[in-house]
Amino acid sequence: MEKSKVYFTKNITKESLIKIYETLEKKLSGKVAVKISTGEPGGHNFLNPNLIKDLVSKLDGTIVECNTAYAGRRNTTEEHWKAIKEHGFMDIAKVDIMDEDGDMALPVRNGLHLKENYVGDHLASYNSMLMLSHFKGHAMGGFGGALKNMSIGVASSAGKAWIHTAGKTRIPSELWSNVPEQDFFLESMAEADESVIDYMKGNIVYINVINNLSVDCDCDSNPEPPCMKDIGIAASIDPVAVDKASLDFIYNSDDPGRDHFIERVETRHGIRTIEHAEELGIGTTNYELINID
Repeated sequence: MEKSKVYFTKNITKESLIKIYETLEKKLSGKVAVKISTGEPGGHNFLNPNLIKDLVSKLDGTIVECNTAYAGRRNTTEEHWKAIKEHGFMDIAKVDIMDEDGDMALPVRNGLHLKENYVGDHLASYNSMLMLSHFKGHAMGGFGGALKNMSIGVASSAGKAWIHTAGKTRIPSELWSNVPEQDFFLESMAEADESVIDYMKGNIVYINVINNLSVDCDCDSNPEPPCMKDIGIAASIDPVAVDKASLDFIYNSDDPGRDHFIERVETRHGIRTIEHAEELGIGTTNYELINID
C-alpha cells in the first residue's frame, strides 16, 4: 500500500491547529461534526475549549459526543449536558449529544466479532466529520486516539457496551459481566471504525493533539498526572497512520516518562487495534511524516 501522509507540528496552538487542518487539503463540507471527548468531570486533561474554538468556528462545526456506558457524570443525557457546560464547550460552539434521542445500527462489512455497530442516531444529520482527538493512554485500550474516538466515541451508550463486549450485549449494566478476551475488544473497536468510515463515505479527517500525556483516558474522573511532556499535533486523512505515528512519537521519545506510558500500552496490547484496522483496509501503518513547522 502507498504511504499515507501524516503531518506534524510541535506547536500546540489555535493557529497551528488551523494550519495543520488546511495542510491536509481535504475540505470538510456540508454540516460538519467535530468529534471530541467532553471529559469526565474530575479530570482535566481533555482538549481545552480555547485551543479548539477557532478551528471549530472556521468549520462552522458542531461539537458532537455520545453518552457513556459506565457510572459517572456523562452516562445520562441530563448529567452529560451539565458536564459539557461546566467544561466550557457550550461557550465556543454548538454541541450535540448524538444519542440523546436514540441510536441506529451501521453495518460492519468485515467484522470478526461485530456485524453491526450502534451509533448516536444524530450522526445522520452530518455530511462530514473532524475526528479531533486527545491522544493519551487508556486503562482498557492501552491508548486512545483517532481509532478509539471514532469507535467508542461515536457509539451510543448501548453501542459502547456492544463494542466493549465484542458483540455480547447492548445493555451497559451487563458490560462488566461480559468482558471478552482483550484482543476481541480491541478488534471490535477497529470493526466499529470501519462502519463509521463507510457511513460517512470517507468524509473524515483526523487530528491528534498529543499533550497532557497521562496513562489514563479523559473518561477517568481521577486520572494520573501526565507522565511525559507535550509532543505536538499530528494530522492525516488516514486514521491508522495518524495513530501509529502518534504512538511512534512515544516510543521514540527520550522523555523519562515514556516507559510508564509504554507499559500501559503494551500490558493492554494496544497495538492490536491498529493492526486489525490495517487488516480491515481502513488505513496503513506505512506512513510518511511531514513536519510543517
